[in-house]
Amino acid sequence: MQLTRLGWNPLIASQFSEVAAPGIEPARVTLRHSQIYRVSAERGDLLAEVAGRLRHHATGAHELPAVGDWVAIKPAGAGKAIIRAVLPRSSKFSRKAAGRVSEEQVVAANVDTVLLVAGLDNDYSPRRIERYLVMAYESGAVPVVVLNKADLCPDAQIEARAAEVRSVALGVPVHIMSAAGGAGLEQLARYVVPGRTAALLGSSGVGKSTIINRLLGADALPTRPVREHDQTGRHATTHRELLIVPPGPLTPEGGLIIDTPGMRELQLWDAGEGMHAAFDEIQTLAAACRFSGCSHHGEPGCAVEQAVIAGGLAAERLESFRKLQRELAWQETRIDKWAELERKRKWKTIHKAARKYVKPRDSG
Repeated sequence: MQLTRLGWNPLIASQFSEVAAPGIEPARVTLRHSQIYRVSAERGDLLAEVAGRLRHHATGAHELPAVGDWVAIKPAGAGKAIIRAVLPRSSKFSRKAAGRVSEEQVVAANVDTVLLVAGLDNDYSPRRIERYLVMAYESGAVPVVVLNKADLCPDAQIEARAAEVRSVALGVPVHIMSAAGGAGLEQLARYVVPGRTAALLGSSGVGKSTIINRLLGADALPTRPVREHDQTGRHATTHRELLIVPPGPLTPEGGLIIDTPGMRELQLWDAGEGMHAAFDEIQTLAAACRFSGCSHHGEPGCAVEQAVIAGGLAAERLESFRKLQRELAWQETRIDKWAELERKRKWKTIHKAARKYVKPRDSG
C-alpha cells in the first residue's frame, strides 16, 4: 500500500525522521479494538500492540494511539507489529471519556474536515449541534454541518431548521441531504479528496454509516432501519475506523474518511478556544460589557444581555453559552483534582519500587 494514499506528506515525513531507526517503519492507525490496533503501512495491514515503554511513559490514554494517528512501528512477523511512537498530531477531536473519571478520550486524530451529521427528523437539536461545533473548533479541524434525513421532514420545516442551524453555525457550511435517497451526496463528496482526511461525527442513528456506504459505492458498513414508532435511527457502528474511499462516480480521485460510533453523550474537554470560535458573536458583544470579567448573568452594563433584550441575540443562544461555560468550569476543576491524584499515585509507585531495591544499611 502506498503511504500517499493514507495522507503521507512532507510534514509527516519530517516528523517520522525524528524517531526513525533501523527496522522502524511509518504506519497509520486505521482501526482500534481495545488494546489491539490495525495499522496500514507500506507493506500492507498489520495487527499491532503498543510497546510497553510507550504505554508506561504515557500520562494518560490520550497519549496512546487513536484512529487517524501516524505511528512508528517495528514489524514483528506474521502480520504483526509493535507501535513504538505516536507522531505529533495536526488535529484531534477529543471529549471527556464516559464514566466518573475525568480523562480525555481522543475520538479521531489528524482530521482535516469534521462533518458534523445531525438528523432533520425527531432527533433534531440545535443545542447539540452547538456542542459539536465547540469540540470541532477545539480539534483544529474545519467543521461542516450536515443535516441528513431531509426525506423525513416537511419542506417548510427543513428551511426553518436549516436557517436556525445557520444562525448558530456562523460561517460554517451547512448541507442538507438525504442519504437514504442519495440526494445531496455530491455536496459531501467534495470534502473527500486525496491526501485529506474527513471524519463523520454525530449522535446514534443520524445516518453516518449510510452516508459513508454511499460515498464508498458499496455496503461496507452495517446500517439499521429507522424505528417506526418515532422515526429515528438506531446505533450501528461499534468502533472507529479509517477507510480509504476508492475512485468512483462521486469521488473521482478517492480519499480518506473516518467513521465513528454514535455518541450518546458528548462532554466537553478543554474547549476554551472552541467556545470562543463557536460563540463568536457573544465574544464580540462581550467586548462592550462594562466589566472585563462579565459573566453575562445579571451584571450592570452587560452588552450581551442588552443584545438579548433588543432582539439581536436569541435568549436560547445565551443560555446555551452559559450552560457550556458552567460545564467547562466544572470539568476544569475535575481535571485538576484528577491530575493531582494521578501525580500522587505515580510517585507512590516510584517510591515503592525504589524501597524494593534499596538494601538496609549494615548496623554492624
